[in-house]
Order: sequence, then structure tokens, then C-alpha cells
Amino acid sequence: MNDWSEAESFVERAHELYEAGRWAEAEAALRRALALNPYRAEWHFNLGLTLEAAGRWDEAERALKQAHELDGNDDQIMLMLGMTCLRAGRANDALSWLERAARMNPDRIDAYVHQIEAFAALKRWDEAEQAFYMAMQLDGGHAGAFANMGEAQLLRGDTRRAIACLREAAQREPTLPRVHARLASAYADAGRPARALELYVRQLREDPGDVDTLLDLACLLIDMNRLGEAHERLRRVLELDPNESDAHFYMGEIAMRCGRIAEAEGAYRVARKLDPEHPDVCRRLARVALQRGEVGEARRLLRREAKRAADNDLPPEEYAALVSMMVEARLAKDAVHVASDFVKGNETDAGAWQLFSMALLNTGDVRQGVIAAREVIRLNPGHTGALHNLALASIRTQHFARAGVFIARLAKANSDDPALRRLRWMRFIGRARRLMGRRLKG
Repeated sequence: MNDWSEAESFVERAHELYEAGRWAEAEAALRRALALNPYRAEWHFNLGLTLEAAGRWDEAERALKQAHELDGNDDQIMLMLGMTCLRAGRANDALSWLERAARMNPDRIDAYVHQIEAFAALKRWDEAEQAFYMAMQLDGGHAGAFANMGEAQLLRGDTRRAIACLREAAQREPTLPRVHARLASAYADAGRPARALELYVRQLREDPGDVDTLLDLACLLIDMNRLGEAHERLRRVLELDPNESDAHFYMGEIAMRCGRIAEAEGAYRVARKLDPEHPDVCRRLARVALQRGEVGEARRLLRREAKRAADNDLPPEEYAALVSMMVEARLAKDAVHVASDFVKGNETDAGAWQLFSMALLNTGDVRQGVIAAREVIRLNPGHTGALHNLALASIRTQHFARAGVFIARLAKANSDDPALRRLRWMRFIGRARRLMGRRLKG
């Protein structure tokens, strides 16, 4: 058998192994084929597919780029490069490849379907809509386009449109991967947990070993305070994959809610060992340390989390949790730096300015804290947190008339705010002390 024939036999064997889900062996067979004949673009492409299936995105991208160098006109290679970059979290690179694939073959609907996902990841909502309409022009009933548009609307916070799109996708193609689970997530975000629960159960009837759906269902059950059922789902996940860091993390969440702090800490530490970059585990370990009075350990963990925040674009709720915990751990100056970074990328977000104001006021910088709070009010005139901060700052600086104005506005915005009574009492005591001081001087 000559080298060419031997290489072909390795490729055939690799195909069989790929179909059987034996990625490592398929990769080895393809590499042996390419060692004998490195000039076959389709073999590099197959290697890229195999590495992509194994979740090795960077290596998959390299293999696919080699395929592209050998055949620069193959739009399928460009499409796969775009999809691989998406999976690796590089949406800008993904868009470049997906747009090239669409230019090469304007009838390739998958290029537009995945552009929806890429634009949504970059929060370029109008362009995501345009990509959706381009896909609709090619196939007005494409389930994948509706599903990705639904995911985009979820990211945008429009749960009504997300539900409509995902429901359409599920009706058109009920076997679309995890479509019922994705619809369940939309219903959960819309505050309809019972409907979400039904859909997660339906998805698991179709695929009982779907780890992602089991995790999503466990999270929903935790939110519904059905902790025993959530624990059962997480135990099932760990039976399927003992190294699933999220399952250990949520085991810790359940233990924490039940007051089993040592058990929670153990679960969090396992989660961090399995995934050192887990987005929440450092804060949870810091919370455990604070509850034990280990302030030094809490500060170390929170400073590590602050470094991660500086290197990554965290979701707003993670910034809020981090800043609040840093204030609690008496790391007010560090909290100011974190909140300042958050504001720089979110200048029109009242919540970002509120975090910044809170952090500044906790350092004693009343002047800058008030400036930040006034920016919150400019963006959202009824923001109760900012009105509370402005009232409190006015009391501390003995501007009691101004404090009264802010307290009145706070009462109008939320008459049931539990802070109202305390603020009114603080203002009364402050005014009384100032009046008493004047009388004593007289």
C-alpha cells in the first residue's frame, strides 16, 4: 500500500471513530493521514471538526485555518471558522468569518443564523435583527434563526419577544437541540417558573442525560426553594460528569441556604479547583470567610475577584455583588476602583452610577458621592437608592432642609421604603442637636 492509499484508509477510520464519538482516536488517525499528505484541505477541515467536537476551540481554529489556506473559496470552511470563534467567545473574529462566508455564498442561510448570535454577543441589537431578516428572506420558517433571535432577545432583556421567537422555533422544529430548555429559560426570566418547569421536564424526557438542562432545572428549583429536588438533579449531573464545576457550585449554594457552612465551603472549593475562573466561586468563599469572621481571607479573595473584573467584562449583577461585598469587608477604596471601571463602560446606566456613589460615600468622599448620586437621578429621577444616598449625605453635612426634600421624593417614589423612618429620625436628631448647640453657645 502506498502512502496515498494508507492516508485514505486513516481518513476512513477517522470518520468511523468520529461517528462513534471517539474524538481522541479520530484526531490521531487524521493526524497520521495528514503526516502522509498535508495538502488535502478537507482532511484539515475534518480535523477541525473533530477538535471542535472535543471542545478544543483554539486547536480547531488552527486546523480550519490550514484548510482555508489550501482552499480559500470554500464557504463551508469559513462558516465553521466563524462558529468555532463563537464557541471560543471571540464574537468579533466570528463575525469576520461569517460575513465572508455570506459574501462567498449569499444563499448560505447558516451564515446569517450564526451572525444573529455573534451580533447579540456584542450587544449590536439592530444588526442582529438585520441578520435575522436576511435569514428570513432565504427561509421564512428557519427554526434556528428563530431560536437564535430568541436568545438575542433574552440577552437584551425582552422576555416577551424571546418567548415568541423560541416558541416559534419549537413549533417549527421540535427536535432542535435544547429548544424546549431554551424556551424554559425565557419563561423563568419572565417570572413564570411553573411553565419553565414543565418545559425543562419535557426536554429531559427527550434527553435524560442532558447535563446543561439538568443544571438549568436545578437552578430553577433552587430559585423556587425546592432544595431537595434541586439536590437530586445536581446529584444526577455528578453521576454523569463528576468534574462538572457548576454542579459542585450549586451544591454549595444549597448547603449555604441550609446553614451548612462547612459543607458549602467544601463544595465551593471543589468547584474552584475544577474551574479556577468560575465567575462566582471567589465571592462565595469570601462570604463564607466573612461569616466566620476571617476578614483577611475575605479581602484576599475579593481582591482576586477585583482583578478578574478588571480583566473581563462582567455582567452588571456581578459588579454589584462584588462592590457590595468589598464595602462589607471594609475595602471601600478598592470598591471605588471597581465601580469606577464599571461606570466607564456604562455611562448611561443609572445602576452603575449608583454603585459608584455607594462606594464613594463609604470612603467618606461625600462630595464625589453626591455628584455620582445626582447623575443617577438625572438618568432615573425616581431611583430610590440614589434618593436615599442624597438624603443621608445631606444629613451628614447638616443640610437638613435639602435632606427633607430628598426624603419627601423618596416617600413619593416608594412610601413603603423601610429606610424612610430611619432617615426621618436621623434628620430630626440632627436638627435637634444643631439647635441645642446654638442655644448652648448663646
